[in-house]
Amino acid sequence: MDGQLVVFAKAIADDTRQIILKHLCCNWLSVSDVVDLLGGKVKQPTVSHHLKILEDAGLATVRQEGRQRFYTLNQERMTYCCGQLISTYAPDYAQQVINPDAIPIK
Repeated sequence: MDGQLVVFAKAIADDTRQIILKHLCCNWLSVSDVVDLLGGKVKQPTVSHHLKILEDAGLATVRQEGRQRFYTLNQERMTYCCGQLISTYAPDYAQQVINPDAIPIK
């Protein structure tokens, strides 16, 4: 399997990172914003660690403003990686999604 897909799969495999990704969708958030949105259940160093993993996987885009970093979901990368997983592991389904009128390959 493509190494990038492994990195993607590992990045989204964690429950906390999945919640963070939901919060990052269509929003620019600082680390402290994410900590607040998680209700203080996850401390700042742990949130920073999770954001770094998401950034390294290309799933979080980062913007630097002074000393603060703001993060948002990289929707293009998320869509691409999900599409690659579908194409690799569910090629018949992927063909139906691409061409809904296609007859499933058996």
